[in-house]
Amino acid sequence: MKANLLKTLLLSLVAFGLWGCDTVEPWEKGALAQYSMMTERDPLETTMAEHIYYTREASHGGAGIGGGGCGCN
Repeated sequence: MKANLLKTLLLSLVAFGLWGCDTVEPWEKGALAQYSMMTERDPLETTMAEHIYYTREASHGGAGIGGGGCGCN
């Protein structure tokens, strides 16, 4: 009973893992490069969000922003 359950669970895990694998053909890349597909459309909004995050975390760095986290910048 446990062996069948384990096999079923393992096969389900493998099936779900392979389900997400897909390739993008060269002619499909134009749709992915559109403005509406960008995750960070507004650079000011991204900068403000990073500023708020780093202010609350009391540290800088990790996203290309210099600083040591001591507040002396």
